[in-house]
Amino acid sequence: MLEILAAGFKEAGISMFLGSAIVGAVIGWGFKRFNLIYLAIHQVDKTSKRNGGEIVAQVLHAHNIKQMFTLAGGHISPILAAAEKIGITVVDTRHEVSAVFAADAVARMTGTVGVVAVTAGPGLTNTVTAIKNAQMAESPILLLGGAAATILKGRGALQDIDQMSLFRPLCKYCVSVTSVRDIAPILRTALQIAQSDTPGPVFIEMPIDVLYSYDLVKREVGAKSDGKGLVNKIVNWYLNNYVDNIFAGAWEPVEVKPLAVNIPMPTSQQVSKAVQLLSKAKRPLILMGSQSTLPPVKSDELVRAINRLGIPCYLGGMSRGLLGSKSSLQARQHRRDALKEADLIILAGSVCDFRLSYGRVLPRKAPIIAVNRNKDQLCKNSDMFWKPAVAVQADVGTFLVELSEAADGLRWDPEWVATLQKRDKEKELATEKMAAEETETHLNPLSVLHSLEKVLPDNAILVADGGDFVGSAAYILRPRKPLSWLDPGAFGTLGVGGGFALGAKLARPDSEVWIVWGDGSCGYSVAEFDTFTRFKLPVMSLVGNDAAWTQILREQVTILGTDVACKLNHTDYHVVAQGYGGLGYLLKRENANDIERMLNEAREESHRTGKSVLINTLIGKTGFRDGSISV
Repeated sequence: MLEILAAGFKEAGISMFLGSAIVGAVIGWGFKRFNLIYLAIHQVDKTSKRNGGEIVAQVLHAHNIKQMFTLAGGHISPILAAAEKIGITVVDTRHEVSAVFAADAVARMTGTVGVVAVTAGPGLTNTVTAIKNAQMAESPILLLGGAAATILKGRGALQDIDQMSLFRPLCKYCVSVTSVRDIAPILRTALQIAQSDTPGPVFIEMPIDVLYSYDLVKREVGAKSDGKGLVNKIVNWYLNNYVDNIFAGAWEPVEVKPLAVNIPMPTSQQVSKAVQLLSKAKRPLILMGSQSTLPPVKSDELVRAINRLGIPCYLGGMSRGLLGSKSSLQARQHRRDALKEADLIILAGSVCDFRLSYGRVLPRKAPIIAVNRNKDQLCKNSDMFWKPAVAVQADVGTFLVELSEAADGLRWDPEWVATLQKRDKEKELATEKMAAEETETHLNPLSVLHSLEKVLPDNAILVADGGDFVGSAAYILRPRKPLSWLDPGAFGTLGVGGGFALGAKLARPDSEVWIVWGDGSCGYSVAEFDTFTRFKLPVMSLVGNDAAWTQILREQVTILGTDVACKLNHTDYHVVAQGYGGLGYLLKRENANDIERMLNEAREESHRTGKSVLINTLIGKTGFRDGSISV
């Protein structure tokens, strides 16, 4: 380097004194910019054909990652190729948002991190909604995003935008990798953080120059071994050191095994305080949220704990199905009335947001035990409408297990559970009566859902994606087992159906996965039938087709007197599914007495052919969702 600069100064007529000053400045800057000391110690293997994607795959494999979801792009191709080679199943979807939803479903159902890799720019911006949904649903997801070469950022490179600013508000951890040697430690940290404390998404930006091989990066950057003139010599020195710094130490042995995950645990004092309150209660109630399903407590251990406690529960989010479909401790209807009458409430991962009317539905006089890993969620709106008697920032499942052991022997009013079960039965009978009524047009949606409930097998997994029709389904369909219900969560995102079903079927290949779709939400991800077909993943789906965004339509017409932007057509979604390689069925009024048989026929045909099925069901309107029956 000194010889290059000296020759250049001589050509330019620069004095040796001034030249020495410039040399000193350049070298000082070079030490800081290019880690020249590190470069001197860690040689660059300029002949190696290896690339950074191989290290990504090695780390993921060491973390027991089985699937990676993607939509192909040149920025990330080395990751996909290396993942395939090492045995990770690479599943490419028809839209990046579905890739994230699929990773989300895998994370929820397996207790691991869901992994998705997408290309730079629009590939990443297409994931924003799903990443925000995962943040609010507290799903651990690793998002790997391609990016322009670091040296070209801000210079007009293809698909170059400020991606870090987009994802910092959405992710627990955001880092842009600048050298190959940093890939493994950054990924290990990201995977640890995604699962620690309150789980959530993390984002790793992977510039293209840390993913491809040395010779290709050097060629693309434009670095040359020689050059004429001072400016060219300095530019080539700069570019060569830039590339060398990326690859210095790249292939030295590095640790890839998982780091320990941090999970907050309850203290004995917190459990004791909760037991003291419980000992005075006669009508306690548990509101269970999705956090109760998180590791380290297994579902069967949590079920034993709840049965030991003997406290009736309302299950929400991913906790639906936790107690099976017939538990006497699970209450499904009239939650508001039960809350008014309870003399102690345990918020086991449930949050006082809009779903609990910001805490206003909680009784003022009953003590409340709140348990949540997230400090903000633990006491949300407690400054206005409610106050916890005990606030436990800890793992929900662990708390309930320890509480059940410490409270063993406590008993509650025997009429309490019976009262809740009686109300449930009355509500169910009223719903069944409404389901038997003939609607003005098409099929009664309640009748369709009751028929589906009868044919669902014990291993069914339900994916809920929609508004009005799915809102009815939530009251009628009963998840059979733990981790057998998938809905968006608190963000209320439409379009999760195709991606969630894809992830669920890969995570549980022996289960029968059903998407319950509204016709509006179906339009978001029905293209994933192509993905189901290509990967030979038979998925069942039922579309409630009323040719409208009915959940919005109902209130908009009542309040504003117009149906603007709320009407759809009775689209042939079954034909669309056929076009993507699936099977399509149409249910209409003529099939009113034959729905159950046709649903079973569709299931059998899917099993026989290995194809996915879409059952397009033309439905009419009932009073179930507009106040005729209190829900």
